[in-house]
Amino acid sequence: MKTPATSVDVARLAQVSQSAVSRTFTPGASVSEATRAKVLAAARKLGYRPNAHARSLTTGRSRIIGLVLSHFENLFNAVAMEQLARRLQRDGYHILMFVTDMHDADQLIGEVLQYNVDGIVLADTTLSSTLAGLCADADIPVVLFNRVMSSRSENAVSSVRSDNVEGGRLVAAHFVERGRQRIAYIAGQEESSTNLERERGFREELAKHEQRIFARGVGNYSQAEARRATHELFASKAERPDAVFVASDYMAFAVMDVLRHELGLRVPEDVSVVGYDDVPQAQWQSYQLSTVRQSVPDMVEAAAGLLHGYLRDSEQPQTAKDAVIPVELILRASSPM
Repeated sequence: MKTPATSVDVARLAQVSQSAVSRTFTPGASVSEATRAKVLAAARKLGYRPNAHARSLTTGRSRIIGLVLSHFENLFNAVAMEQLARRLQRDGYHILMFVTDMHDADQLIGEVLQYNVDGIVLADTTLSSTLAGLCADADIPVVLFNRVMSSRSENAVSSVRSDNVEGGRLVAAHFVERGRQRIAYIAGQEESSTNLERERGFREELAKHEQRIFARGVGNYSQAEARRATHELFASKAERPDAVFVASDYMAFAVMDVLRHELGLRVPEDVSVVGYDDVPQAQWQSYQLSTVRQSVPDMVEAAAGLLHGYLRDSEQPQTAKDAVIPVELILRASSPM
């Protein structure tokens, strides 16, 4: 059997130092283009492949980031996690995904620790804050994506989220400006930070105009439950809502389907609908959903920046940082322009 080539063999053939070979295969390390080209050419000729595991033993870093979420049904999560994974991979990190649910999330900590991950992104509103606290207590940098903790761990747990309160205010102001009087709200998971903040902003802005939520349902970020909530809100033909703020686009699509195809109502003539997220499907001709846009690129950059800051200053005490990203109300055909 042929003996695998080593970094020493590559350095000898390329006529560079062994440290130059190491830097060439270390993401983000400084090496000239001329040296990089010579090393890569020598590596190809010898069939050399760097051993990531061996490098992690030397550096003490696995260059693995764990992404933890509970499901892919949330369209915003799918878009955001794809962009975050690509962003971290460009920086030379490997992505290890853990898919769990709210019932066994806290048991995941043992499995996460086995992989010696350098950092963790918790990317779901339904996952327990206990998991984040346990990871932080084990000195693993944790960034919550699109949520905040209900309580703080002794160690730092940072978060990245959009300005949910402002998003709720923008929707309420829009409905009031368009003369809507019977304004309803379909919540996501009621105790999640995202839902609490969106509803708070929505209620506060309505109160400024001496209005209140006319009717309220709970969709739990599920299309099936959003459909059921819509039927309940519109059960009475005497006084139906004339506007609905839905806590996510994913639920809003189900709401619009029920209104138009099961209840025979016109959107927006009879009922205005506004969602939250601005996922790509919101632009589809069949929906043209008005929605609050969360800037995924800005949220991804903020999350990556927080992780890099922790890893760069790993010897320094970690402090919790909250990045709140501005939002924008995008008006389409589902509500009056």
